[in-house]
Amino acid sequence: MRPTPPARRLRLGLPRRVFSQVLLMQVAIAAGVAVLATGLFLAPLGHQLDDQAMRRALAIAQTTAAQPQIVRDLQSTPATPDGPVQREAERIRRATHAEYVVVMDRRGVRWSHTDPRRIGGHVSTDPGRALAGKEVMEIDSGTLGRSARGKVPLRDSHGDIVGAVSVGIAYDSVRARLLHAIPGLFAYAGGALAVGALAAWLISRRVQRQTRDLAFSDIAALLAEREAMLHSIREGVVALDRTGRIRLLNDEAQRLLDIDGGAVGRTPDEALGTGRTADVLAGRVGGTDLLTVRGQRVLVANRMPTDDGGAVATLRDRTELEQLGRELDSTRGLIDALRAQDHEHANRMHTLLGLLELEMYDDAVEFVGEVVGDHRATAEQVTEKIQDPLLAALLVGKATVAAERGVALWVSDATRLPDRLIDPRGLVTIVGNLVDNALDAVAATPHARVEVELRTEGRTAILTVRDTGPGIPAEHRELIFTEGWSTKQPPAHRERGLGLSLVRRLAERQGGSATVGEADGGGAEFTVVLPEALAEPAPEPALSVPSAPQSAEEES
Repeated sequence: MRPTPPARRLRLGLPRRVFSQVLLMQVAIAAGVAVLATGLFLAPLGHQLDDQAMRRALAIAQTTAAQPQIVRDLQSTPATPDGPVQREAERIRRATHAEYVVVMDRRGVRWSHTDPRRIGGHVSTDPGRALAGKEVMEIDSGTLGRSARGKVPLRDSHGDIVGAVSVGIAYDSVRARLLHAIPGLFAYAGGALAVGALAAWLISRRVQRQTRDLAFSDIAALLAEREAMLHSIREGVVALDRTGRIRLLNDEAQRLLDIDGGAVGRTPDEALGTGRTADVLAGRVGGTDLLTVRGQRVLVANRMPTDDGGAVATLRDRTELEQLGRELDSTRGLIDALRAQDHEHANRMHTLLGLLELEMYDDAVEFVGEVVGDHRATAEQVTEKIQDPLLAALLVGKATVAAERGVALWVSDATRLPDRLIDPRGLVTIVGNLVDNALDAVAATPHARVEVELRTEGRTAILTVRDTGPGIPAEHRELIFTEGWSTKQPPAHRERGLGLSLVRRLAERQGGSATVGEADGGGAEFTVVLPEALAEPAPEPALSVPSAPQSAEEES
């Protein structure tokens, strides 16, 4: 005999799939809303019908009291069942389908009534407020039962109150209207429930497609994996919504920007303060691989818009690469300087060899001293004014190249640059390109001279390179910064028109500018302004003051 398989337990509870859960919950919500809306509609409907009946009664009473003939008949005829007041009141009652139209005098005596036998008697309810000049709406019971009533004062041509008019609408007709409205209301509620169920099914199908028919547990697992991945990567991620407010900030972004999770929900300006970093995150600065400075860090930012109108910005820390970059650029500068010195060094060695062969030893010693002294003087002049070693090495090498080409490269006396550059490689690229262009411009001209000036204003670095060349015509002063534009014939191994374009691009990435004008005495003058190019000076450590030695008496 085969073993009997164990009976499967019936699982009670919500289905696992998002589609089924969403459909079930939406249908339940739609049904609950339909029932609640029906109840909430029926509750005030009775009060609304009562109010309508009272207002209708008041309007009929106002129309009746506005007829001057009734006032004259009230003052000139007795209260009789066949009197003119009774005939006019009954005409109005039949025309308006009111339950009664009662005209009374100031004593509360009826001059009209649906039952003629009650004419001449006192009204059953207090007419005091109407006879006092007030208009009254109420639900009350009288000789004809419960009714919706309207009472208004009756005035003569002088405005004096001579009586009142009371009109009633049968309350049974109001209740009948309420009961008559209930089936239609239930029909509308049922139709709304059917439409809501259909809409819930359509929405659930869309959710099913978007969630790929996953269960809530699967979505929760994917979300947990996303959070772990987002906060473990070594790249800052900042997500902004369509209003420009931060909606996501991973751990690396908090570290790089030096902010905490409290920045979520605020704009970049509110979280970071005004500056280039906030402009880049907010999208006010366009481009890729934008350089920005936050504290002591140099960040490379990229911003990508999203389909919902927001954006995602990524941040990479470039500060950690500065040491390797300095070493690489220093090596390149040394190689360029050695290449430039090769020809001149060979000439000097030939000269020295000739002096030695001629046994002119004293002249040889003097020649070597002059060469070494000139080189040392140039290096000392540069390093005294420019404390950044990478930039100083570049200018020393460029001075050698310039000397070989017959150009005097001079560092201005106004130059002062501390060793606090945040992006020395960028400034080296800018200075190198401008100096190379200046050397090309003044080559083969008499008294050729290139002057470099580097000064600072706070954290802003200002670079000026002047030459004694032919200068730049005014109509070309913007074109020269266009990539590929050049007045020189390109060599076979590379393109022209890239150096100045790179200078402007590097300056603008750091929030600065690059312009050209005319130097004093002719020639071109290039000016590059780099905001936030220098780091804040490091705080000096507090010096501890040694305590005075205690005397022997104090020690004892």
